[in-house]
Amino acid sequence: MIEEKMLVLLRQGKISKWFSGIGQEAIAVGVTSALKADEYILPMHRNLGVFTTRNVPLPRLFAQWQGKASGFTKGRDRSFHFGTQEYKIIGMISHLGPQLGVADGIALADILKGNKRVTAVFTGEGGTSEGDFHEALNIASVWDLPVLFCIENNGYGLSTPTNEQYRCDNLSDKGVGYGIESYTIDGNNILEVFTKVASLCESIRTNPRPVLLEFKTFRMRGHEEASGTKYVPSELLSKWQEKDPIENYRQFLMETEIIDEELQSELQQDIEQEISASLKIAFGENEIEDVSEEIGDVFKSSVYQHFKVNTEIKNIRLVDAISEGLRQSMERHDDLVLMGQDIADYGGVFKVTEGFVGAFGKDRVRNTPICESGIIATAMGLSINRMKAVVEMQFADFVSSGFNPIVNYLAKSHYRWNEPADVVIRMPCGGGVGAGPFHSQTNEAWFTKTPGLKVVYPAFPYDAKGLLTTAINDPNPVLFFEHKGLYRSTYQDVPSGYYTLPFGKASFLREGDAITIVSYGLGIHWALETLDKQPQVQADLIDLRTLMPLDMESIYTSVKKTGKLIILQEDSLFGGIASDVSALVMENCFEYLDAPVRRVASLETPIPFAKNLEDNYLPIHRFQKELLSLLAY
Repeated sequence: MIEEKMLVLLRQGKISKWFSGIGQEAIAVGVTSALKADEYILPMHRNLGVFTTRNVPLPRLFAQWQGKASGFTKGRDRSFHFGTQEYKIIGMISHLGPQLGVADGIALADILKGNKRVTAVFTGEGGTSEGDFHEALNIASVWDLPVLFCIENNGYGLSTPTNEQYRCDNLSDKGVGYGIESYTIDGNNILEVFTKVASLCESIRTNPRPVLLEFKTFRMRGHEEASGTKYVPSELLSKWQEKDPIENYRQFLMETEIIDEELQSELQQDIEQEISASLKIAFGENEIEDVSEEIGDVFKSSVYQHFKVNTEIKNIRLVDAISEGLRQSMERHDDLVLMGQDIADYGGVFKVTEGFVGAFGKDRVRNTPICESGIIATAMGLSINRMKAVVEMQFADFVSSGFNPIVNYLAKSHYRWNEPADVVIRMPCGGGVGAGPFHSQTNEAWFTKTPGLKVVYPAFPYDAKGLLTTAINDPNPVLFFEHKGLYRSTYQDVPSGYYTLPFGKASFLREGDAITIVSYGLGIHWALETLDKQPQVQADLIDLRTLMPLDMESIYTSVKKTGKLIILQEDSLFGGIASDVSALVMENCFEYLDAPVRRVASLETPIPFAKNLEDNYLPIHRFQKELLSLLAY
């Protein structure tokens, strides 16, 4: 009845879009009914029955579809693109795949907490072709996670029929390759759906494992209403119309005298009144006019906890400082889980986590399959189920395989529906070590562009340890860049105990009044080398340390003093941090400048392997020339 009403409102222009689940209702209702109220369920855009079965208030649901403030996303997203911790429902994003990995993370947290719970996640038959589907099934299989993977096979991915999407007889056959128990179920029979799923849930709660369920069903309307159903043969529609799950169940209830016409009429009247009253509330709400919270809601607000440094210090390398910060954070946070390729017994390719398994166990220090997207989504699931996660990219370059869940899930969840992503992604990065185009990138600018992510890039052991502990304390997603060329070449006196350093506060390494030099990461060491060779240059040298948030105030203060600014970055020039720093200084300090702002960066090419080519690519030798030229301007 809600669906029918929405189709009317759509034609009237009172809602903008509708994805119909008519013909598929038994799956959402049956699966949700088989789960307990405290078990998470991750639906898609045809699963209205999940929300009604969980008794989500209709006024809020209707307000969500109209973009009103009382909806679940304050007008920032539509349809079922939201989650609600109150009802343990975690909605989809339009990039369908990541939610499968998120279900893995939720289930992993339940295992680690000793909760005997099941997590159910939905996808369509089209979604089974995505890499995230295979990654999520493999992770769940290897880790014995209690996840119900529910495929709604409704015959078409938008207009593409199943015979153009896969060649196996049943999608449940795909479970065999992952060693996963799997079943094909009549998705239009509510009794079969509920009975089978309820039985499986009881079994999974005591014997945790993933199960793949294929529900055979049919979508009676278009992918969304605008696309229609002209591509569907009329005889196929007629065949499935006879299998309508609601009508057949109604007939069953009548024949078994569980209900009669009078009771059905009463129920329909009650529901119609509830729908009308709820729509009146939603329609009566004003359109959103107050935009004052937009920027403030991008990140979860958090109070920086300052832990003072202790007096005992050790002279250690950058890699040791990161390892110490990670180890002490594991000791402080019992709910922190580390994940990454080869990080357990092997200790990671850079040995950052060497010895961690002995100290914390394999439950919390987890080797992962090679599947960056799936593991980052799993980290998000851990966060949703109130745990912390640190994911190590073996090399920062490989994060491209997990780009989607970072920029579309982690970065946007708090803004969309007030759900933080308590995830740190460690990024061993950078050139100068002859590692070539796929192990040398410093790709921080991929992420500073994306609202909702914090980006940290320390150059020294002291900063690395203190900023890493802060990153782990922060409930927001943090990309933590670690220059592998500095891992074992940079030493510093570092406090042996636990301490933190604030985000958004740059460090002044040298002071002078002739010019301002801004850099970060390996670039800071190049700048120090250059200044040591040119002692006559009196410069403010600013190490940004964090790129988001960015300490522009320190830069403005310095530029107002010196009148000249040069920015050095290891990344290639166009679209990098230097560009934004330059633009902001030009906009805010133009009248103080005595010369154009100068940017120095690597060549606009991929990073080459051969030493001479890499030396030519990197800007270290060009920096001195540009610095002296700007001073002479």
